Amino acid sequence: MCATCGCGNDTAAMITVPHDHDHDHDHDHDHGHRHDHHHDHGADHVHLPVTETVVLEQKILAKNDLLARHNREWLEQRNIVAFNMTSSPGAGKTTLLERTIGELRDVPIAVIEGDQETLLDAERIKATGCAVVQVNTGAGCHLDADMMRRALDVLAPPPGTLLFIENVGNLVCPALFDLGERSKVVVISVTEGTDKPLKYPHMFAAAELVIINKTDLLPYVDFDLDKCREYAHAVNPGIEIMPISVTTGDGMVRWYEWLAKERASAESGSLDHAVGRA
Repeated sequence: MCATCGCGNDTAAMITVPHDHDHDHDHDHDHGHRHDHHHDHGADHVHLPVTETVVLEQKILAKNDLLARHNREWLEQRNIVAFNMTSSPGAGKTTLLERTIGELRDVPIAVIEGDQETLLDAERIKATGCAVVQVNTGAGCHLDADMMRRALDVLAPPPGTLLFIENVGNLVCPALFDLGERSKVVVISVTEGTDKPLKYPHMFAAAELVIINKTDLLPYVDFDLDKCREYAHAVNPGIEIMPISVTTGDGMVRWYEWLAKERASAESGSLDHAVGRA
């Protein structure tokens, strides 16, 4: 169970490789037991001491961080650069990945898709010809390092791969759970409101890059790019802000340049480690 939010049993996550046939008969899940939340809303409420909750959360996060460290070492040994893509539902993560895969044909790319249910996003990625596995978390609201490890075992990305992890649509718990990625990337859209960084400060504090998507809709929505940038920098002074429109392609070149810079930096770091070992 996630001590941060009380979501369902993470060990029940299902990791699936999408196939080219109808999946309906393959996924007859009984979800009746996944929402194991017993709340008594009557007059008598039992409140656990705050210290116990904190200790439990610390133990869970410590275990996750250890697994994430092993994941990171595994990825670095294979020169695989991984990005943890986070957002609220509907910000455009999957569409961004589809276009990125289509336009970076000279780069080996693989994707881990995280959703509570369905293979819909994984099937969209598979249609591009990209290697992909789906992690269904059930009642869980985030991916964790153990799910990442199991997904890597199934996906088996070759050395030099650019790996995107599309996390569950949620800007709360994914901020706290390291997967072993190189960087977290937050995707928001101009339809979501200017104050997103202030509402979800932990996610913006943990990220290296904020992509502000759907800028083609700016004339039609109440969104202030400069104010959003100011809010993000108040939370994380070093964070990079990148306005784009996946639909029109505006700003996508800058995204590809950022990815290339991160890959080059990771490769340089791997070489430095190799020299150090020698």
